Amino acid sequence: MRSTYDDATVRLYHLGDDGAAMTLIYGPLSQALHVAEQQPTEMQDGLYLATDNDVVAYLDLIDG
Repeated sequence: MRSTYDDATVRLYHLGDDGAAMTLIYGPLSQALHVAEQQPTEMQDGLYLATDNDVVAYLDLIDG
């Protein structure tokens, strides 16, 4: 993810099995990461962070 500073504005969303995206938060990266870590483990696999120029899976970001 190219924009990785704490105040970067991101959209944290969950991509469901049906292909529908549900936005959990639109705000600073630091806050979005906090919200993501609070989600159930089984839901975290479908979480994605999007900036104005990139998208990354939440688990890829924290494992990387």
